[in-house]
Amino acid sequence: MPLFDYLCMDCGEMNEILVSGPDEQILCKKCGSNSLKKMLSAPSSLSGAQNSSIPGAGDTACCGSSPGHAGCSGPGSCCGKAN
Repeated sequence: MPLFDYLCMDCGEMNEILVSGPDEQILCKKCGSNSLKKMLSAPSSLSGAQNSSIPGAGDTACCGSSPGHAGCSGPGSCCGKAN
């Protein structure tokens, strides 16, 4: 079952919805409207076991739980972190 991003044209909410089939009625999770626009979303490039060089939630370096250190722009920015 594919996962799609939809923008509600009534309330502006972005919805991520798992679609089970072409006949399924898709509704906004916030307002219940069926006026949704399917958005283009990028697929994940990660598959299989994670490589140890990919930062995780417990990482306290620039990309981890302490993004304020080393002048990082935010979580996941990986600015200046050596792999």
